[in-house]
Amino acid sequence: MIPAKTYAAFLFDMDGTVLDSIAVAERVWGDWARRHGLDVEAFLPTIHGVRAEETIRRQNLAGVDIALETLAILRAEVADVEGVIPIPGAEAFLRALPADRWAVVTSAQRELALRRLEAAGLPVPAVLITAEDVTRGKPAPDGYALAARRLGVAAEACLVFEDAPAGLLAGEAAGADVIMITATHRHPLDLDHPAIADYSGVRVSAAADGLRLAQA
Repeated sequence: MIPAKTYAAFLFDMDGTVLDSIAVAERVWGDWARRHGLDVEAFLPTIHGVRAEETIRRQNLAGVDIALETLAILRAEVADVEGVIPIPGAEAFLRALPADRWAVVTSAQRELALRRLEAAGLPVPAVLITAEDVTRGKPAPDGYALAARRLGVAAEACLVFEDAPAGLLAGEAAGADVIMITATHRHPLDLDHPAIADYSGVRVSAAADGLRLAQA
């Protein structure tokens, strides 16, 4: 069910929400996990929606320099954008939004975010919140709260578009309404949120009082 409300702004996660980067993420992180003797199949589902440094820190690997490992992951992901594609309908949907009414909030570093948006052919928002902009990543609300402030609106007046549990929790914690994008989900998430597969079946109407999501 699409929320029947008017919002001051729309806030979007990036990976899995406006673009699909699963192929490259799993190539890069799979190689990293194998080098460190991790169970790749068990590890890969844990990487989505959180910052690279936090993913690495959670493994509690002895003798690992987290900053150097994070940089190595960044370099590998920036170098490999094969298979990075937009979520269906995302480009037209984003380009229909007023520039001062939307933002992207991602756990990726800024360099990687810009690289992937370009590779997917998506517009770069005026407000782009990345891993470097916050001290606490998702599921903390900091990124979404900061995006709302930079747009000059209250987070409670925003609609957050997300795909991963950490991001859904972050949007909720910021006080925003949340809608789930399921285009890249391999298995259903047992979460109580309105959901749409992608943007091909929805449109946005923009008026002086805000943005409204509707069926196309």
